[in-house]
Amino acid sequence: MYANTARTNTYTPTYSARPGPSVTDDYERWYTEPTPSNRMLLSLRSGLDSEISWALDRLCRLCNNEHFMLKSIPGLTNALFEWPEWYVAECEDKKDLYDSLFSSSPEIHSMRRHSLEALFILRNSIVNEPNATELANHPKTLPLLLRILRTVRPSTDAKTEFLLNAIEILQMIASNLVFPSSGPSGSNPIPTMERIAGSSTNRSLVIACLMTLTHLLSNPKNASHLSPESPALEAAIRYLPLFVDKPLVDACLHYLYSHLSHYSMARAFLMHREMPSTLKVLVSLLLHEQVEETVTMDISQPVITAPEVTVTQRDHELTQEELDKLVSLPEPQRCYEWMRTMFVAKPEGELTQVEFWNLYKDIFQRYQEQSPLLVASDVIKNVNLVFPSAQAMVLPGPPQKFVVRGVDRRKDSTANERFKCHWDRDQCAAPPFSSTSELCEHVLDEHIRNFKTVDVPCLWATCPNPPVAKSIIRSHVLTHLPAPEPPKKHPSQPSEITLPFEGYPHPSADPTTRPPPPLRKAVVTFQRPAVDAPSTSLTALLCLRILFRTSSASADAAPKLDADHFGFPGVVEEVEEEDEADTAIQADESEREAEMRGRKAFVRVRKMMENVRLRDETLNGWVVEMVDAGMSGH
Repeated sequence: MYANTARTNTYTPTYSARPGPSVTDDYERWYTEPTPSNRMLLSLRSGLDSEISWALDRLCRLCNNEHFMLKSIPGLTNALFEWPEWYVAECEDKKDLYDSLFSSSPEIHSMRRHSLEALFILRNSIVNEPNATELANHPKTLPLLLRILRTVRPSTDAKTEFLLNAIEILQMIASNLVFPSSGPSGSNPIPTMERIAGSSTNRSLVIACLMTLTHLLSNPKNASHLSPESPALEAAIRYLPLFVDKPLVDACLHYLYSHLSHYSMARAFLMHREMPSTLKVLVSLLLHEQVEETVTMDISQPVITAPEVTVTQRDHELTQEELDKLVSLPEPQRCYEWMRTMFVAKPEGELTQVEFWNLYKDIFQRYQEQSPLLVASDVIKNVNLVFPSAQAMVLPGPPQKFVVRGVDRRKDSTANERFKCHWDRDQCAAPPFSSTSELCEHVLDEHIRNFKTVDVPCLWATCPNPPVAKSIIRSHVLTHLPAPEPPKKHPSQPSEITLPFEGYPHPSADPTTRPPPPLRKAVVTFQRPAVDAPSTSLTALLCLRILFRTSSASADAAPKLDADHFGFPGVVEEVEEEDEADTAIQADESEREAEMRGRKAFVRVRKMMENVRLRDETLNGWVVEMVDAGMSGH
C-alpha cells in the first residue's frame, strides 16, 4: 500500500480502539511535571498495557505542542527508546517472519503498536530545535537509527511507517554527522538509504531518503561516499519530470544539486547516459514554473500633421501680359521692373549670381533687337538698386561661390491643382480653374476649336490616343477631366497629412520622396516575469549552472600558476615515470570528451533556454550566458 499524499511534519496515526481513560482535554500541567515521578513516565515503565497506551496517547497529543520538551521530564527519552529497541530486536531475530501467514498474539500486537507510537513521538518532537539537540546528543539515537536501517525492511505498512519515522529523525540530525569511508559494516547509513531511494516504490520513503542524503552529502567530510552510479541519483533523475508532485521534485532537485556540487561528480555526470535528457527536464521545469504577465508599452512619437488641402507654392514665371509689358521698356528700366516682378526681398534668401544672369538672359535674349541686353556685371549691380537690403558677395571656398544674398524668387500660390489644364503636354500656361466646367470650356475653346484639320490629336499630358474627329475628341477630353467632387475617403483615412518630423517642408515638390512618418499609434506588447522564481526553479538553475561551468572548464582554465610556473602557458611538467604520463594523457582525453559532450547537450537545449526569463537580472544573466554559449557552440 503506497502513500499518495505528502507527509506533513506532524501526523497522528489512527489505530483500533484500545482500553483506557478517555481524555477530553489536550493538556494538564501535572502530566508534564519535571520530576522522575511524572505520571506519564511511571505509566510507560509500569508494564501495564492500559497505562502504557494512555501515556503514549497523551504524548502523541503533547508532541505537537511547541512547548513540549523531552528533557523537561527526566528519563522520558530513555523510556521512549525502549520500545523501538525491542521492535528492532524482534526484527533481528526474525520473529515477525510468518506474520503474513499467522496472526500475532494480542500482546505482541500491542507491543509493536507501542513501538510505532514511541518512535512517532520522537519523530514529531524533534521538529523543535531543543528536542533535536537533545536527541542528536543522546547516546542511543544514532545506534538505534543505524540498527533500524540495517534490519527493518518495508515489507508491511507498519514497518514502512517505522522505517520512515527513523529516516526522518536521521534527517533532522544529519547536518553534523560524519561517517568515515572505512568504518565497520553497518556504521554508515548512506548506502542503505541510496538502495531504498533507488528501489522503493513508496513515495514518502523516496522523499525522506533523498532529503536525508542531501543533508548528509552536503557536508564535505562525507563526500567520499558519493558515487557516479548511485541508485539515489538514478531515482532523482527518474522522478524529476513529475512536475505536478512538488515535494518529490523538490527532493530530487536538492539531491541532484548536492551531488553535482562536488566537481568530480559533476564531471562524471557529463558522461552519464541520462545527462542530455536531464538538461532538457531542468530547462522544462524553469519554463513550467515561469509566471509571466503581458506588458503593453506605448512608444508612439509626437505626430506632426498638416492640412490635407494646402497652398502649393512654386517659383513665379512671367505671364504673357507681364512679358509684353517688360519687352516694351528700355534698359535699365526693363531690368528693374523684371527684378520687381520675379524677386522679393528676403533676409535669409540666397541666389547665385549665375542663376540671376541666366534668368535675365533666357527671357530677354530673343528681344535684344528692341533693346540690347545688359552685361552680367550691370545686372548684378542693379540688384542692390532695386533691393537695398540685398548684397552681392563672394563666399570663400574652395571653390569660391558668387551669390546674391537678401533676395529670393517670388512664389505663386494655388489652392487647388485638381483643375489645372494639362494640354500641350503640360505646357499650357493657363492658371488652375475653380471647377470642372471652367476647365472643360477652356480646353474646348482655347485648344480644340483652333484646330483647322479634320482629325484632332489629344495633347493632354501623356495621352497616347491617336488623332480623331472633332466630334469624338470632345467626348474623349471628358475622360481626362477630374470629377467635380473629390472621391470620398474611407472612414479610417485621416483628414490630415502626417509629416516625418516637425519642421519638415510642406508641401514638397515631390511627395513620393518624403520619408515615412512615425506611426500614429505604436504599441509594443511583450511578456515579462510577474513574480520571482520559486525555490525549485532556483535549484534547477543552479544545477544547470554547475553543469555549464563544468562543461566549459577547460575553455575557462587559466595558465598554471605555482612555485615553479608563473602563469606562462605551454610549460609542462616532466613526468619521470611513463605510466604516470600515460595516465595523465588518458585523464585529459576523458575530461575533454566529457566537456565536449556537455557543450553539445547545452547546444541542443539552447532554443528552449531562449524562452526562459527570470525577474532577477543576475539570474537572468546566467541564462543569457548559457544561451550565448550555445549559439557559438563553445
